[in-house]
Amino acid sequence: MNVQTVSYHTVEVDDRRVFYRESGPQDAPTILLLHGFPTSSHMYRNLIPLLNKEYRVIAPDLIGFGFSDAPDRSRFTYSFDNLTKYVQGLIDLLGLKRFAIQVFDYGAPVGYRLAVANPEKITAIISQNGNAYEEGLSEGWNPLRKYWQEPTDENRNNLKAMASAEMTQWQYFTGVRDRSLVAPESYLLDQFLLDRPGNIDLQLDLFKDYASNVALYPRFHQYFRDYQPPFLAVWGDKDPFFLPAGAEAFKKDLSKAIVKFYDTGHFALETHVQEIGEGIRIFLRSLT
Repeated sequence: MNVQTVSYHTVEVDDRRVFYRESGPQDAPTILLLHGFPTSSHMYRNLIPLLNKEYRVIAPDLIGFGFSDAPDRSRFTYSFDNLTKYVQGLIDLLGLKRFAIQVFDYGAPVGYRLAVANPEKITAIISQNGNAYEEGLSEGWNPLRKYWQEPTDENRNNLKAMASAEMTQWQYFTGVRDRSLVAPESYLLDQFLLDRPGNIDLQLDLFKDYASNVALYPRFHQYFRDYQPPFLAVWGDKDPFFLPAGAEAFKKDLSKAIVKFYDTGHFALETHVQEIGEGIRIFLRSLT
């Protein structure tokens, strides 16, 4: 098989099936791509071909997303600790000893947990709108904060709109100058999977547990200070959820952090994949 071909795999990790995309030479440096809400590894479909000539690229779907298992919440605890457990299981199954991580949205608290647990394995971190600082959280988080503070049925039900088709498209289009650059299969696939029976409740569980990520911010910051991993932030500066101040904040703890902004929104790879891909290649080449 041509090393630049993307292959698609489903493996058993503990008691669940985890789907992942893989491409690139097996003996090349590895990059682990971690997606966010409400998407899947599909969000990296255009980035993988820009990296797979020089790197082994692995992009899993988190449990509850994409083509990985999405067990009923009565049989699975939807928490970020648990999402991380299955990515760690995939890392162990594949025998990954050293790798860079690219994190986005939900993939950020998963990736930072992995880095804290495996500091010796992390060669670099690339954050595409993957927040780790309070100043990065916009007012768009206020309904979720209210639910964290008052976990009532009313506050929970008020968040159901976050998984609606209108909100999914809004996330993709907000801050984008040219909407024709956003592939419709991106948000339509996300919504198809969000609309599976029972999926809304698992998403609401994760909305509630996002508070655990904010509580871990100091621990993430300590990891950054202690280990100083090479760090690149590539940030859509019109993101309605994660503000540019969140990208700049990494410089407080990472003395050599590189921060680059792009004139786009949350899903920056939909509109600026060529520029971001080139920036990632330049960054990673500088580490060798």
